[in-house]
Amino acid sequence: MKITLKDGSVKEYGEAKAIIDIAKDISEGLARVACAGEVDGETVDLRTVLDKDCELNIITATDEKALHVIRHTASHVLAEAVKRLFPNAKVTIGPAIDEGFYYDFDAEPFSRDDLDKIEAEMKKIIKEGHEITRFTLPRAEAIKYMEEKGEPYKVELIQDLPEDSEISFYDQGGFVDLCAGPHLMSTKGVKAFKLTSSSMAYWRGDSNKARLQRIYGTAYNKKEELAEHLERMEDAKRRDHNRLGREMDLFTTVDVIGQGLPLFTPKGTKMIMKLQRWIEDLEDNEWGYMRTRTPLMAKSDLYKISGHWDHYKEGMFVFGDEENDKEVYALRPMTCPFQYYVYKNSQKSYRDLPCRYSETSTIFRNEDSGEMHGLTRVRQFTITEGHLIVRPDQMVEEFKNCLALAKYCLETLGVNDDVTYHLSKWDPEDREKYIGEPEVWNETEQHIRDVLTELEIPFVEDVGEAAFYGPKVDINAKNVYGKEDTMITIQWDALLAEQFDMYYIDQNGDKVRPYIIHRTSMGCYERTLAWLIEKYAGKFPTWMCAEQVRVLPISDKYEEYAQKVCKTMKKAGIDATVDIRSEKIGFKIREARLDKLPYMLVVGQQEEADNTVSVRSRFAGDEGVKSLDSFIADITEEIRTKQIRKEMQNEENK
Repeated sequence: MKITLKDGSVKEYGEAKAIIDIAKDISEGLARVACAGEVDGETVDLRTVLDKDCELNIITATDEKALHVIRHTASHVLAEAVKRLFPNAKVTIGPAIDEGFYYDFDAEPFSRDDLDKIEAEMKKIIKEGHEITRFTLPRAEAIKYMEEKGEPYKVELIQDLPEDSEISFYDQGGFVDLCAGPHLMSTKGVKAFKLTSSSMAYWRGDSNKARLQRIYGTAYNKKEELAEHLERMEDAKRRDHNRLGREMDLFTTVDVIGQGLPLFTPKGTKMIMKLQRWIEDLEDNEWGYMRTRTPLMAKSDLYKISGHWDHYKEGMFVFGDEENDKEVYALRPMTCPFQYYVYKNSQKSYRDLPCRYSETSTIFRNEDSGEMHGLTRVRQFTITEGHLIVRPDQMVEEFKNCLALAKYCLETLGVNDDVTYHLSKWDPEDREKYIGEPEVWNETEQHIRDVLTELEIPFVEDVGEAAFYGPKVDINAKNVYGKEDTMITIQWDALLAEQFDMYYIDQNGDKVRPYIIHRTSMGCYERTLAWLIEKYAGKFPTWMCAEQVRVLPISDKYEEYAQKVCKTMKKAGIDATVDIRSEKIGFKIREARLDKLPYMLVVGQQEEADNTVSVRSRFAGDEGVKSLDSFIADITEEIRTKQIRKEMQNEENK
């Protein structure tokens, strides 16, 4: 057989050979650092025996792809350590993930002290350096094997596999776990790891099933790489909107109100109001949108026409029972069918199109309790929702304009470089999830693909992520922990106009079905605020800030002048306050820094006499003395242009 290596060279063997033996044949040094193999593009175990021609890449510890194997092995070491320390714990699953690994156990909750003890035990296991070996059993024997070990969750996993399956296990010095691999050759290969946290989880992600305890960890090839990762995680904790947003008094949650129902404080409300006014003025005055205002709920009849009742009912808040109540209502999970009836309120000619409707829409989603997180996953939220009813010949251009508006919003917010574009497609293998014929889906997906290609927007394609009535562009961003969320959506809909009997009169007097674009310009206000908190670590651009300037009188004698300065700024549209506390000026400045304010104006005898202010900022520190008029002119221009000034990097301003 011929084995083609990564560098293009070819190794020939007369018999089947394990990848580890091929690595040794190339060089003993390569074999020592090898972690896994990549055969025809698929990552496999070093123990894998090759018996036919193929392309082979030996994955070494320095290769990014090795991290998955290292972390997978670390998760098994974790499981063994837990079983040693907590013999009654039942093991479930323990995969490698993007930032590390986790393992779920049926056990009592783990404390930080428990994690420290488990870490110490893991180090012992690694030092023992057990060889990791693989063996297989027929399904029936595998079930019996795990039953004898008292591991019911592993038994359930095996029972879900086909009867003719051959089940693989890995043994590391007596601890055996059900696993498909790949793994390192020895536990000694785990060089640097850390258990980071523990939390509750559900078996198979189902809240109706057993509550489990999940331990998270991460592993790297080198201690230096682990240290860098842990520092990134500390920075992520500092930036975490769920923590920082509360510390900055932007929002809170209350148990008696409910999960996923945040309360915005005056500061958080002010920020959302600024974003909302900006978007509404932008859409209405510059992009030709017409604003609507529609109900927060509707009868089930509406959602049956749209298809949401059949395809999305589980995600809706429903009032009433169809069997017992004459009318059943539901809070709206979207605004589109409401705006369709605004369109249908009067007959439209081809000259009236495109009709661009926009609404600041509060909508409701019955999310699972385990999915709730801060402002990124909530049950009530408000979006910059819009629907464009267009002629087919206008569709491509209007779709491009929606992308342009979204990109403009991202650039203004300062986050355009932090997003990825996704073409979310239907899954032809899951026909029940979607309406419409394959030809329509293929055609509309190709239109979007062509638009993104023409605009030179890099994108990936995601099967099964389309809405039930059309493909879309999802603009996604990752939070500080690496989890990806959809921020903006632009969707191509060639189907719902038929269901709602929407039409326009063309040049010949005939009725013609329009196309529809569902889109958000900035997305969800709650999720966007969370994104901005984490992006800027709370140090927002001046135009977004709830408090843009704080006036700091040196003593009580200058409070009157400070109030005069504040009043003048407010008349100019600047959000300003005065710190009238009887504290020393140094204390007031430190407090303003901790509150992450863009500007502080220190005023005293000289400033009052000259009608000036002493300016300190996050951006340049001490900016010196300016006339009040000059400062107002500068900051109003900064706010008007939505400028994003570069932050100072010195220790004083951190």
